[in-house]
Amino acid sequence: MASRARTSKPEPAARGFGIAALQLDLDRGDNVARIAAEVAMLKKRMPWVRMVVVGELAAFGADPARAQAMPGPAEQRFCEVARKHGLWLVPGSIYERKGSLVFNTAPVIDPAGNVVARYRKQFPFYPYEKGVEPGHESIVFDVPGVGRFGISICYDMWFAETTRSLCWMGAEVILHPTMTYTIDRDVELAIARASAASNQCYFVDVNVAGSLGLGRSIVCGPGGEVIHQAGSGREIIAFEVDFAYLRNVRERGWQCLTQPLKSFRDSKIVFPAYGAGVAPSETLARLGRLAIATDGGDDPGKA
Repeated sequence: MASRARTSKPEPAARGFGIAALQLDLDRGDNVARIAAEVAMLKKRMPWVRMVVVGELAAFGADPARAQAMPGPAEQRFCEVARKHGLWLVPGSIYERKGSLVFNTAPVIDPAGNVVARYRKQFPFYPYEKGVEPGHESIVFDVPGVGRFGISICYDMWFAETTRSLCWMGAEVILHPTMTYTIDRDVELAIARASAASNQCYFVDVNVAGSLGLGRSIVCGPGGEVIHQAGSGREIIAFEVDFAYLRNVRERGWQCLTQPLKSFRDSKIVFPAYGAGVAPSETLARLGRLAIATDGGDDPGKA
């Protein structure tokens, strides 16, 4: 199921749109005040920035026991921050409790302090992110007079369908909060570049640092080019999105070469994986259950 925040239709941007990805050195606790202070300092030093994005689960860390309702006190504090500084804010994600369920949810807050969308991570990092429910909606939202943005979270990027769905819905910039400290970060950097190039979009992958993550955030342009790749510590990645450039790439191809969005739009192919009622192959069916690998030589899924 797909959903779109109800905002004005985007118009061609007359100039660059400033975004800051905050790769913050955070603790395993309450980081809400720290994030608020970082946003305040950023806005003072870089008043041209109009949107701030923070890493996944930055506010409280990866502890579902700290889940809270949304709307809730943390989200309300972030709304106050956005309103005070007059900017768009995606404060990473928060574990959201809704009844007996827990979701990994990223709110999108406008400069007036209103929550215009909430995105629930569609692919929790199973089997490690145990007990977290997957979301079922792809979310895009419009910045009036600028362009359309999409949201995904961490492990979502490993599934090409998530970014493709957002761009199919018109997203031009993908905001992608991440929390990771594992050795496959090099693979994720490659996925970020490939996602940007194959969907002709900006891809803003912002990780956390310190005790929560290893940093190495990356911002890619619509040709797959690396605009900036961060190191492992605290870093503020401030840049401008050039929507005129992006739209030219989509219309004419990067360097007048590949035009994948048009090709996908015009294709009549029905891929087996997306066909209703089409079962997976025997090869996939033989794979064991999804489980954490053990120290033995046997298939970890064959418990």
